[in-house]
Amino acid sequence: MLKIYHNPFCSKSKCLLEYLEKNKIPYEFVDFMNNPLTIEKLIEILKKLNLSAEELTRKSELLFQERFSAENLSEEDYLRILSENPSLIQRPIAEDEHKAVIIRPLEKIEEFLK
Repeated sequence: MLKIYHNPFCSKSKCLLEYLEKNKIPYEFVDFMNNPLTIEKLIEILKKLNLSAEELTRKSELLFQERFSAENLSEEDYLRILSENPSLIQRPIAEDEHKAVIIRPLEKIEEFLK
């Protein structure tokens, strides 16, 4: 089943959920703001995305700029930061058994579902 990693405050996440509902596509949604992802789960998702933790990080966010941008961060540091600060995760993310993709723009969901 399609799994959506979702921030309920994100307009892109809301648009994706509306699209899935409208097209009657079954999904499970994971609200990672209220249920932060573990480092182990982040590693699993990153492998499917074929990205580093740094690439998954929203570096333009004020939180990142104020607290982390001046540091020389390792992959482990980025994993810890994302686990502890889920608002810094790029979103929404669609995942199935074999792959994952960040759904930006929304049209990427159609490619992913093929």
